[in-house]
Amino acid sequence: MTRNFGATSTTDDVLAGVDLHGKRILVTGVSAGLGVETARALAARGASVVGAARDLEKAAQAIADARREAAAAGGSIELVELDLANLASVRRCADTLVKQGKPIDVVIANAGVMAAPLGKTADGFETQFGTNHLGHFVLVNRIASLIPSGGRVVMLASSGHRFANVDLEDPGFERTPYEPFVAYGRAKTANILFAVAFDQRHRARGVRAAAVHPGGIRTELGRHMDDGQLTAMVDTINRQLESEGKAPFQFKSVPQGAATSVWTAVVADADAVGGRYCENCHVSETVGDDVVITPVSEGVRRYALDASNAEALWRKSEEMVGESF
Repeated sequence: MTRNFGATSTTDDVLAGVDLHGKRILVTGVSAGLGVETARALAARGASVVGAARDLEKAAQAIADARREAAAAGGSIELVELDLANLASVRRCADTLVKQGKPIDVVIANAGVMAAPLGKTADGFETQFGTNHLGHFVLVNRIASLIPSGGRVVMLASSGHRFANVDLEDPGFERTPYEPFVAYGRAKTANILFAVAFDQRHRARGVRAAAVHPGGIRTELGRHMDDGQLTAMVDTINRQLESEGKAPFQFKSVPQGAATSVWTAVVADADAVGGRYCENCHVSETVGDDVVITPVSEGVRRYALDASNAEALWRKSEEMVGESF
């Protein structure tokens, strides 16, 4: 029987009755927030989770309770070092996993940064595009051979993709004035477009990819925003909602935020989510690129699912990282 989930569903709601023994799942960003909860929820259903993090000591502390819960359920969480802002680290991580030779049934590309000040990764890329997109682009492609038929890739995107399409002529803001949320929008659009292109390349062998928006959650992702900025943003959103006769915005809990990730990864029908954008535990509707909607309304911009846009980004990404996939 098909069960319906929504914005308030939690990871435990979505995974009730799901048995993941025998499944191996890679989750990036397991040192805080959604990554920890995603790893916990999957391992508590018997999955063998490989958690990737830049700071392994911090990650080990963050998942200590989750590891105990996993062990009681026959699951596990192991850690591997990964700094998405350094392609040498990304390649080492990928090489380690490939050398192990163990299948990875699901990849959940959860790690990321939001609204960071202008900066560069170790390889000279704009921080948000380099970390959120290019780091995952190299990692997932390098381990793609480990993903068996029936496997999935889930890219953590955001409604923030609606701030901006990708700019393949100036991805590093060399000629464009830098705006933190424009950079974030470009990176999140890139996450969605990568899922579209990866799905197109691998669906024939039974591997699907999708992008998800977890919703608004208070996590370390917002470390670059002070309380005043956050309050001002919520006030603006609530004025828009009030003008539309809608209820005020409410943050999701972390288990609610991670629910769409696990739903897309192991519960939803593969053909339904493949190449699509999901939020609130369902596939989102497409909205026109010029349609005015509130930041918390549902909907994915057409440019983020456009196949030609996805292919152009793929080629540009290969050029930037100096590697073809």
